[in-house]
Amino acid sequence: MNMPLAPEMPLTGIDVYALPPEEGEAVLRRQLAAAYRLVDHFGWTELIYGHLTARVPGNEPHFLINPFGLNYDEVCASNLVKIDLDGNKIEPSPHPVNYAGFVIHSAVHMAHAERHKVVMHTHTRAGMAVCALKDGLLPISMASTAFHGKLAYHDYEGPSLDLDERGRLLENLSDNQAMMLRNHGLLTTGRSVPEAFLRLYRLERACQIQIDAAAAGTLNVMGDNLAGKSGADMDRFSEMESAVGIGDLEFAALIRKLDKSDASWRD
Repeated sequence: MNMPLAPEMPLTGIDVYALPPEEGEAVLRRQLAAAYRLVDHFGWTELIYGHLTARVPGNEPHFLINPFGLNYDEVCASNLVKIDLDGNKIEPSPHPVNYAGFVIHSAVHMAHAERHKVVMHTHTRAGMAVCALKDGLLPISMASTAFHGKLAYHDYEGPSLDLDERGRLLENLSDNQAMMLRNHGLLTTGRSVPEAFLRLYRLERACQIQIDAAAAGTLNVMGDNLAGKSGADMDRFSEMESAVGIGDLEFAALIRKLDKSDASWRD
């Protein structure tokens, strides 16, 4: 990490891309490390796989990604790896980068750069289960309505080793900030780490509810009008609750939770 971060530096309620690049990167590293620890906290990990990536402040298209091979509860601000669009390391690191994982992320980061500064991709049990359903995510809960008419789908092509898949990913994503990779997993994006994480939390929770409800009985699927109104109301609520960015209040609360048990992610 180029610049040490003062312990009192706030990690939410701040636009990291409006800060001087080195200071912004220092804050971003801690935000992203916290997100990795939270994915572990909620049990969304699949061994060492899946990635959360964030564009580094500055003019160059550089990104932070997890050190491949580490558990998510071993990720911290200083061991995140800085890479370019092709997955090459920008700065020395003893840790490898998962090429297959970054194929997906680089495709998304390249499109609508202002909306997709952060990309999160998980292989959760509930998420993969809903991704394996023909009908995908259904409007049966408040959480799922947040994605009504705003959820993309991408057909499975294997473990994403081919750069040719980038174009098809972008075409399927279109203007959305959430996508279900069929037979694969969940993907969300955001203009900040808190925004992308809140979107991931809601999508994962919507999948959990759908799997539980389907196992319990007949699903009560909302009509388009009600689902659309609910989704619009949720968007409006999120925008009203944050003076700086979507997800800041929720992410700040989660950071306090992390610090009570283990603050090593800050290092």
